[in-house]
Amino acid sequence: MSNSTDVNEFFDTFAKILLRCWIFGFVLLLIWGGFFVLTPNVIYDLHGSMFGLSPHELNIIHYCGMGLVKLIVICFFFFPWAAIRLVLKKRK
Repeated sequence: MSNSTDVNEFFDTFAKILLRCWIFGFVLLLIWGGFFVLTPNVIYDLHGSMFGLSPHELNIIHYCGMGLVKLIVICFFFFPWAAIRLVLKKRK
């Protein structure tokens, strides 16, 4: 009985960690998107001049980057969290 309880506690703790990582990932996306929407000239002046990019190229890079981060956050944090929560719910 103790072993089963330890396993449940481990997965419950792991699910809490995954949930926090998922939240932090989306906070990062919100900050990134906020800077991108509110200060596009500052971002272009910094990165565009540094790498010789046009505003269109910089927009594409940022949108692709945000999409990739969102995909990674969902695949590596949300789906495992949801699966663990469903298994733990079924065990109870």
